[in-house]
Amino acid sequence: MSLEVVDTIVIGAGQAGLAMSEHLTSAGIPHVVLERHRIAERWRTARWDSLVANGPAWHDRFPGLTFQTHPDAFPGKEEIADYFVAYAKKIAAPVRCGVEVTAVQRNEGRLGFRVETSQGTLEANNVVAAIGPFQIPTIPQVVPQDIGVVQIHSSDYRNPEQLPRGAVLVVGAGSSGSQIADELLRSDRKVYLSVGPHERPPRSYRGYDFCWWLGVLGKWDNEARVRGTEHVTISVSGARGGYTVDFRKLAADGMMLVGSTEAFEAGNVTFASDLAKNVAMGDASLFTLLDEADEYVRRNGLALPEEPEARRLLPDPDCLMNPQRELNLKTAGVNTIIWATGFSSDYSWLKVKAFDEAGKPEHQRGVSSEPGVYFVGLPWQSRRGSAFIWGVWHDAKYIADRISTRRRYLEHHVVKSEKVDPRKATGGP
Repeated sequence: MSLEVVDTIVIGAGQAGLAMSEHLTSAGIPHVVLERHRIAERWRTARWDSLVANGPAWHDRFPGLTFQTHPDAFPGKEEIADYFVAYAKKIAAPVRCGVEVTAVQRNEGRLGFRVETSQGTLEANNVVAAIGPFQIPTIPQVVPQDIGVVQIHSSDYRNPEQLPRGAVLVVGAGSSGSQIADELLRSDRKVYLSVGPHERPPRSYRGYDFCWWLGVLGKWDNEARVRGTEHVTISVSGARGGYTVDFRKLAADGMMLVGSTEAFEAGNVTFASDLAKNVAMGDASLFTLLDEADEYVRRNGLALPEEPEARRLLPDPDCLMNPQRELNLKTAGVNTIIWATGFSSDYSWLKVKAFDEAGKPEHQRGVSSEPGVYFVGLPWQSRRGSAFIWGVWHDAKYIADRISTRRRYLEHHVVKSEKVDPRKATGGP
């Protein structure tokens, strides 16, 4: 039975896979993009209803297509998904939807990889895993599932009406956790927010979005996180036109802030004594960026209006000065826990030597330790901007360049191996 042979197979048709397809096409590299669902499926079905992009439309896009909205607006999730569908059409991406990849393994004794799918088997010289980092919702094993409280991951949250009546404990104060907690508070819910280590940049400052400030200050090009901050989340929001996340403001509006969630016993959730430390960490990150922006304005003589209000903090709420270390769920009327605690990755189908001892991709800028296997869409793949739509586009270009270079070497091998030894042709030794 003959196998379909393709030079390069891209797995996943989200932003990473489409960016990869564009650059492979530009490089003249034959390829297909395999997607088990629809293009940009997770934007439609693994996000809450009111979600918008965390960056403005002028910034969070591919170079070749603009959003059909105001440049400073924050597109909603359906608009983002439609954008990627339109982009796939624009670049004529060879996407095959409804095809799930079940296994990839290196061929024995010859070049290339065998790719098993729900629609048959293919072979390729190169395989690009473009499935992104948001694969398996991570829920810490802290609160038992059989205590009579609904527990869901933030990826399963849709809107306040979805939840049973009563108070809600949201665990995690990154962008997802803080936005969901704010939405629940505005729906007249009693909300407890478990705040871990985080950074909270200003949504805008002196007339420019924080995305612009990170750009002119060169921070998108940072190649690695500072040691010890690998698991620090960013808390920023584009909701309701965009605003700076302010935990003191949320507390003033009625939200109860608590520290990192530690344990559960006999109906009680216990929290670490790190709330003040974590809030102070967020404040420090805010002020650092404001200081650097002010210095940039001064040094370059820019006529940007001053914004002293950006540095003013509300008084510390009682929940911050006297943090609650324990919460009895029944007494507090908490009937729902939302875990905004991130995701883990599942590469069990990728049966190649491209992972470290912890099972994480072993790579340099997406070029894995297994020749012919590549990754696109990883956080901090090459720099801080890798997590953004425009960032993955640039990472994909780099990978396409590397694939193109590898193809040239392989083509040289084929040409050389097909040449006939003149001595053998004349019967020589």
